[in-house]
Amino acid sequence: MIAKLSTLFVRTLRQDPADAEVPSHRWLVRAGYIRRAAPGIYTWLPLGLKVLQKVEAVVREEMEAMGAQEVHFPALLPREPYELTNRWTEYGDNLFRVVDRKGADMLLGPTHEEMFTLLVKDLYSSYKDLPLSLFQIQTKYRDEARPRAGLLRGREFVMKDSYSFDIDDAGLEASYQRHREAYIRIFTRLGLDFVIVAAMAGAMGGSRSEEFLAVAANGEDTFVRSPGGYAANVEAVRIAAPAALPLGDAPAMALVETPEVGTIAGVVDLMNSSHPREDRPWAGADTLKNVLFMVTDPDGTRRPLALGLPGDREVDLKRLEAALEPSEAAVFTPDDFEKYPDLHVGFISPVSLDGTRVLGEESATGIRYVVDPRVVDGTSWLTGANVVDHHLTGVTAGRDFTADGILDVAEVREGDPAPDGSGPLHLARGIEMGHIFQLGRKYADSLDLKVLDQNGKLVTVTMGSYGVGVSRAVAAVAEETCDDKGLSWPVELAPYQVHIVATGKDQAVFDKAFEIAGELEVSGVDVLVDDRKASPGVKFADAEIMGMPVILVVGRGLAEGKLELRIRATGEKSEIDVDHAVASLLAALGR
Repeated sequence: MIAKLSTLFVRTLRQDPADAEVPSHRWLVRAGYIRRAAPGIYTWLPLGLKVLQKVEAVVREEMEAMGAQEVHFPALLPREPYELTNRWTEYGDNLFRVVDRKGADMLLGPTHEEMFTLLVKDLYSSYKDLPLSLFQIQTKYRDEARPRAGLLRGREFVMKDSYSFDIDDAGLEASYQRHREAYIRIFTRLGLDFVIVAAMAGAMGGSRSEEFLAVAANGEDTFVRSPGGYAANVEAVRIAAPAALPLGDAPAMALVETPEVGTIAGVVDLMNSSHPREDRPWAGADTLKNVLFMVTDPDGTRRPLALGLPGDREVDLKRLEAALEPSEAAVFTPDDFEKYPDLHVGFISPVSLDGTRVLGEESATGIRYVVDPRVVDGTSWLTGANVVDHHLTGVTAGRDFTADGILDVAEVREGDPAPDGSGPLHLARGIEMGHIFQLGRKYADSLDLKVLDQNGKLVTVTMGSYGVGVSRAVAAVAEETCDDKGLSWPVELAPYQVHIVATGKDQAVFDKAFEIAGELEVSGVDVLVDDRKASPGVKFADAEIMGMPVILVVGRGLAEGKLELRIRATGEKSEIDVDHAVASLLAALGR
């Protein structure tokens, strides 16, 4: 049956929704594809559902082509498997938890590693059953603290998750590569401008992790690229630490007065005026600032952490969050400082004037002290003296203090050298569309997934995990292809490939519109006919906001045997003969 706009369940909006932060959110709502049901939760309307289903079809076809088999788990899951992997606790507040009428704890699945693992354990027991790849396309739930950007950061979303099961690491590597190649085909078919970057495994664990990011100015993820081919999510960048310096060359430590300065810039200005260097002016990079955080573990335990880093760098909170996951960190509050009266805000130091450590596990404060990788032995710093209005010069790592560890979470800047020496880094933004992990044996160990090998010995299965944001892909494609007039879908994903706009009051116009629509349908083209009794201006505006790739205008020119063909993506308009309308439309669609 030909789709008619007069009966289609859709209403376009002339005003942006109040909570719209990015173009995809604005246009998907205004064009009648989705409607907000609650913060981070959306209802899919007929147009949006068609696009979602077409994305699902692309993902399903490529997963099946690589040999994966589809299953479908429930969204409502028992607590026990997640207890065994400790994710009932590690997920913290991001987990939707429910209790049934019998008092049993349940959850709404955020991801299904545990369930896939237990399913394979239940059915397979021999190396002969492997390798195996299973996938599902299913709704997931995560209680995002700040849902935003429409479908890009929601609390309910559709995801494809797949898992590979292999007898050894070589098998895992092969499965990983098959998924990686399938993902390249998926995102290419979706028409996305994407980049593959090294990523953090985080709480998922595993030996290798990569993200597929759709390049987008409004993306939440920052990534870096170098001219030589290095690419990584900014959270996964690991700087190349400088070589250690001889301790014998370090200057002596000296106390200097720094009254009424509370910032790095203030200290540098004061030192340049009152204690100038002989070789060059003091700079922020000469200072060592010490930032204190209160870390909260998933079980609620709180512990302090101090980080020393060059004063010209800021802590990247997203990098810090990724490094500490599943724990969370927040900068010390005044209440936190009250518990540590030996620390003086603005003058915190890793050393003390009496030779004892101020920061460190063996210090009086008991605060673990970690440093940026740039703080290597032999480097000397201007830093706090832990005495109000005083700083220390010549504080040397490895001589005057020793860190308890390294934490690489300082901001990454445009032009910083790539860790592999492949040139300066360029920063860009992207939307995470896919994430693949070599999980190894983390979940198989926790859930005792073992099979008999060729020698009849029980061995632990090694696993991979691979996700695609299906509903997010709808928003990502919209984000990449929309313009200031509305959506603009690629042919493969558009709810209808051709939008026929019948203008005027002459019945012959409407008859011809439906005649052409019928011929297109026979050719396998999805067609939407705007048969409403509305002005041409309204119809053209709706055609542009809805974003079908090809628009055919049937109007006054019909009397002379002429129609107007419009290409939504380019705005190109051309006059075509009515007798060749179907052929012209098929050619415009690339058929």
